[in-house]
Amino acid sequence: MSKKVFVSGCYDMLHSGHVAFFEEAATYGDLYVGVGSDKTIFDLKGRKTVYPENERLYMIKALRCVKDAWISKGSGILDFIEEIKDLKPDYFFVNSDGASPLKEKLCKELNIQYVVSQRVPCSGLPERSTTKLRQQCQIPFRIDLAGGWLDQPFVSKYYPGAVLTINIEPNVQFNNRSGLSTSSRNAAIEMWGNRYPSDDPEKIAKMIFRYENKPGTEYISGSQDSIGIVFPGLNRIEYNNDFWPYNIETVLEDDVLDFIEQHLYMLQLFPRKQHFDVLADTEINFENAKNLSVAADCCWKALLNKDLQAWGKATTESFEAQIKMFPNMIDPDVLPVLERYKDKVLGWKLCGAGGGGYFVFVSEKPLENTFGIHIRRTM
Repeated sequence: MSKKVFVSGCYDMLHSGHVAFFEEAATYGDLYVGVGSDKTIFDLKGRKTVYPENERLYMIKALRCVKDAWISKGSGILDFIEEIKDLKPDYFFVNSDGASPLKEKLCKELNIQYVVSQRVPCSGLPERSTTKLRQQCQIPFRIDLAGGWLDQPFVSKYYPGAVLTINIEPNVQFNNRSGLSTSSRNAAIEMWGNRYPSDDPEKIAKMIFRYENKPGTEYISGSQDSIGIVFPGLNRIEYNNDFWPYNIETVLEDDVLDFIEQHLYMLQLFPRKQHFDVLADTEINFENAKNLSVAADCCWKALLNKDLQAWGKATTESFEAQIKMFPNMIDPDVLPVLERYKDKVLGWKLCGAGGGGYFVFVSEKPLENTFGIHIRRTM
């Protein structure tokens, strides 16, 4: 009997990249496709699909390399869990930016071989991705590299310091609630649509901050979110017991930004859980705030000097300082994943407030099942 191969995804705006992915998967055996429902995709991506689920299913089932397909009945990034148990495939085939430790763990539990695609386009055709084709939004995301939480006065009142951010291109379909400033980005999209207006970046960032934090808002989103998705390049955002920084320093030199791109790798986990409360059980004091500030300073110096070892060390120290103050940033489900990678990397942290999302690793070389980023150089 032929081997069974399973793939799962959104497959909105079906294009040659999807077809090449399916054809590559089908070289392993009969191909079965789990298609994400409209609700699952909205929950993960924060947007409606271009084509509804029944239309996406029709197009996929019409491909000659597909044996069968269906709409997955579950939710989240493992929306296919019941179907894959029933199918009992020999292989689970994934794209590099769709790889996840949860998927790999599930395959080990079910004795399924986990295979990551090389993403090779069909000969003579350009490389395609849904993100590039959609061009739904050119507004970038942001990663906070160190010092996160110092943008909150309830932290910086104990000790001033800087938050370091990089402005990253939207060339990956990042999930919502994953620590990449998606809520601030969504606020910007509501205000301007696909692109920022031509204006002073600080003025734009202040508009997003005020729009997102309307009067009466119980929890004020830190301004590093709005600044991080507006200001290009690498940014040092300095705070001292205020919601808005007293200084913003931007680095756009290619050698520094290339250095970051060459050694920063992301690993998809799972979106932050709905009832995640990072503000419970906190221990915010002078010592912990100072440790966070000092680690951010060390990280800044390491990046400017292109000192990889020092950058990795400072990244981990910044993350550990955050956890000291906000122990709920670490979800127990991510700890086994960290154990698998920590001896292979120079530093690590979770994006944003933690609780899931993405691991950020500092590494000398590419890591299995991770993907890189591209830093935006201009507004």
